[in-house]
Amino acid sequence: MTPIVAIVGRPNVGKSTLFNRFAGQDLAIVFDEPGVTRERHYADAHLHGRDITLIDTGGFDPLSKDPLGVGIVRHVEAAIAEADAILCILDGTAPPTSADREAVALLRRSKKPVLYAANKADDQNKALVANDLYTLGVDRIFPISATHGRGLHELEASLVALLPPPAGEPSDDENKGLPRVAIVGRPNAGKSSLFNRLAGEERALVDARPGTTVDTVDTRVVLAGQAAILVDTAGVRRKTKVDTGVESASVMRAIRAVGRADVVVVLCDATLPVAEQDARLLGLAADRGRAVIIGLSKADLLDRDARSKVSQAARDTMHFATWATTVLLSARTGEGVAELEKTIVTAYQAFHRRVGTGELNRFFRDVLERTPPPTHGGKAPRLYYVTQAETAPPVFVVMCNAPEAVKASYQRFVANQIRKFFGFDYVPVLVHFRGRTKK
Repeated sequence: MTPIVAIVGRPNVGKSTLFNRFAGQDLAIVFDEPGVTRERHYADAHLHGRDITLIDTGGFDPLSKDPLGVGIVRHVEAAIAEADAILCILDGTAPPTSADREAVALLRRSKKPVLYAANKADDQNKALVANDLYTLGVDRIFPISATHGRGLHELEASLVALLPPPAGEPSDDENKGLPRVAIVGRPNAGKSSLFNRLAGEERALVDARPGTTVDTVDTRVVLAGQAAILVDTAGVRRKTKVDTGVESASVMRAIRAVGRADVVVVLCDATLPVAEQDARLLGLAADRGRAVIIGLSKADLLDRDARSKVSQAARDTMHFATWATTVLLSARTGEGVAELEKTIVTAYQAFHRRVGTGELNRFFRDVLERTPPPTHGGKAPRLYYVTQAETAPPVFVVMCNAPEAVKASYQRFVANQIRKFFGFDYVPVLVHFRGRTKK
């Protein structure tokens, strides 16, 4: 296990900027306003010759009475509890606040090794201003600039010195090659509640107000016996309603999470009519060739008749992707969650399934005997053989004499036959018809 370093501090002091710099990539949303980071974010980093795991946390404000603020405090305390060392970030351009004093008191009670850094010390004059922070009673403060990289080398060296000695050779990345499952949907559809239920802990903040999640959060979970990486995303509204700034960045992160996933769970609020935006999200996942499951959340609030109607409404709205199945569930009670886990594992297996060319062509001959392609435009298409070109998603290539003469309806028929016969459930099957090169 790599040592864990938690980055903590009050809102808007630059924790996520430092987190991104240490990680070497833009993993956390950075915006010049407090409260952007809310849940815990994890990333691997290599500092001063050591592999470590970083935890970015939300702004610590123990005096806040807002439910989101209280939830952030719980996440900060959880990060401190699991960390081997802690990096407390202070604002080097401002005098210490009551939130800074509360953070220092909390860290002292934790008995964990702590380093204190004064961020935004972009030059020597600002570094001198940061000396006011010594009134917090700490032994040493490192003046740094997370934006420009000033003072980070010394901070890294001192941080690594606090870590437990390495236990041996570093192990391979255990998360490499694991299924990635993204949960997407409109705001307040219950994504974070489902994420926490599947993770078995409060990894994402849950609040009745829409827009609680602003960044993607991922964690390693076990789904129906299969280890996987689960990704929670921000709610995606219609493009015309998306504000600039943080919400725009959140939506882009959610869209990127779809493209990186193997399986996408499009979560809809079953107590509301299935909307056009839900169909757009499913279409987004289908266009990117992802395996898709439609989750109908909050099913515990519906009676039997209402459940039947909402399932039918979902199928009607998502008619362009009949291969995507629906699962009624409740993150609050756990109803349907086990079924969802099994469906995710089945969808992932189908997403990566490969069919041998011999088996595929024996099946194809039977299809051609029963239903040959119709003549179109005066041409009689002759289909010679089929092969699977790719997996994830499955792509098949049919060699023929006149690909332009194969009707779109027959192309869909072939794709549906492949899906049905070989079990490519929940997956968009792509079939390309190509002409053979003449000698």
